[in-house]
Amino acid sequence: MKKREWIIGLVLLVALAALFSYEQHKHPFNWSMFIEGFEKADWRKVLIGAGCIYLAFVFRAVRWAWLLRHNKKVPLLSLLGTQVMGFTAVALIGRIADLVRPYLVAKKTGLTVGSQIAVYVVERLFDGGSMAILFCGAILFSPAGSLPHQDVFNKFGKGGLILTIAGGLFLVAIRMSGSAIAGFCETILKPLSSKLALGVGQKIRAFHSGLDTLRSPADFIITLSLSLVMWVLITGAYLVATSAFLPAEHTASHMLAQCLVLMAGGGVASIIQLPVIGWFTQIYALKELLEPLYGMSPETSLACAATLLLITFLGIAPVGLIWAQFEHINLRTVTLESEKAGEDLAEQGTA
Repeated sequence: MKKREWIIGLVLLVALAALFSYEQHKHPFNWSMFIEGFEKADWRKVLIGAGCIYLAFVFRAVRWAWLLRHNKKVPLLSLLGTQVMGFTAVALIGRIADLVRPYLVAKKTGLTVGSQIAVYVVERLFDGGSMAILFCGAILFSPAGSLPHQDVFNKFGKGGLILTIAGGLFLVAIRMSGSAIAGFCETILKPLSSKLALGVGQKIRAFHSGLDTLRSPADFIITLSLSLVMWVLITGAYLVATSAFLPAEHTASHMLAQCLVLMAGGGVASIIQLPVIGWFTQIYALKELLEPLYGMSPETSLACAATLLLITFLGIAPVGLIWAQFEHINLRTVTLESEKAGEDLAEQGTA
């Protein structure tokens, strides 16, 4: 890990320790109630949630294989291992391992790393768009009183939907005229900053290269459908696992909007994903959201947050480690190799 990331990690760890000490002083934490939260949870629901996450990985692998088919046709499930091992590397090593998946796919298929990073970019765009569609739809159609400050969330939902549509139109424009748009942006931004202009132009060209995998409306619809199904499964995992810690009388109709707000908050917390330390930042973020959203006690919310992190993020790690052993892959070595490949591509782009 780079020195800067260690510093960020230590700062976050100290901040979390300070927050925990403050809360412990202000509202003493009852560890027996924390254990009781686990004991009272419906673990059948937790297992169903874990199953949804595992099934989502199947759709993720199928989507990547679908995006490859214009360059190289591969069996739809042949890339499942690359997805499982890639997310295992991120869970255990941190965001520095984000490029492990495109790197492993490139090695497995014989395609270039650059082409798979382009596919990775498209995949992330569809992830963001699918999540935005689900989030905005759930917020706008949620029953009154299902969220605190509902009017504020409704405004976010409407604004998010407009931004999602605008983003979709922008991607269509890039797909049709990516080079021209990149050149135009570079010309406009160059008087402000040559470095900024070059960076924006490179990113737009990378988007354009990745979007070449979508060559017809059918490609777009199928990719979006796979993405939506995958995110419905992930949402279902959060929904059912959270309900395992709630009383049976909790209103199910209110839970969808609450769950998507919880997912969005957890997603923001995972942006800076550091080894081990990142687990605690996500748990703390989820705990702080669970209390106001569901009216959980601090002890129950912490138990629920830890369980959510386990099934949605860390649960794939044992499978990924075993898979890596069978494939004779060292995840730490592959992480370093993928990072180097990404840096080399960035230098080539700058040149």
